[in-house]
Amino acid sequence: MRLLVATRSTGKVREIRRILDVVPGLEVLDLDQAGIPYDPAEDDLEPFDSFEENALSKARWFHARSGLPVVADDSGIAVDALGGAPGVRSKRFAPDADAGGAGLEGRELDDANNLHLVRSLAGVPPERRTARYVCVAALVEADAEPLLLRGEAPGVVVDAPRGEGGFGYDPFVFDAEVGKTFAEMTPAEKDARSHRGAAFRALARVLADRIGGAG
Repeated sequence: MRLLVATRSTGKVREIRRILDVVPGLEVLDLDQAGIPYDPAEDDLEPFDSFEENALSKARWFHARSGLPVVADDSGIAVDALGGAPGVRSKRFAPDADAGGAGLEGRELDDANNLHLVRSLAGVPPERRTARYVCVAALVEADAEPLLLRGEAPGVVVDAPRGEGGFGYDPFVFDAEVGKTFAEMTPAEKDARSHRGAAFRALARVLADRIGGAG
């Protein structure tokens, strides 16, 4: 089975490949390998107020263009003291994330989002900085009902970055159970603890059953 991962994020692709590597007979393709060039329309695929709707929107769009089974995810962090924000707006949380129309990307975008998060929580005591990472994976295939799989991971937002691994908000999200931020975890630890790990392990079980049944 060939599965297209519908994201331009190299960090996401790396994690998803690692998690799905346990599925025998599964070939995971990224957008470049599938020959799908960037289209500015991709920037407007997540206008909805739920992770489920955004993930499904992306998966359907790339399925229509590739004809392949597609998995897309929408993920973010929901901070209790901010009323659940940034939530589905996590990728463009910083006020200047889209400054000038060009927008920040990569490490600059991560840095801007993290700075805005810390500033938004200024004066909030540690016990009220609780948050949860959320990931919803949407699988879209021809002649099948879409499948949605959700994973969550609790954490606490810290003031200073810790760790060099991961991406996004990982250096600022502390997992009290293991005593590390997500950026301090090894890849195996992160896969076992993260929201994306939970969602894509569930997907791996579904795909393994399908491929096994087809064989």
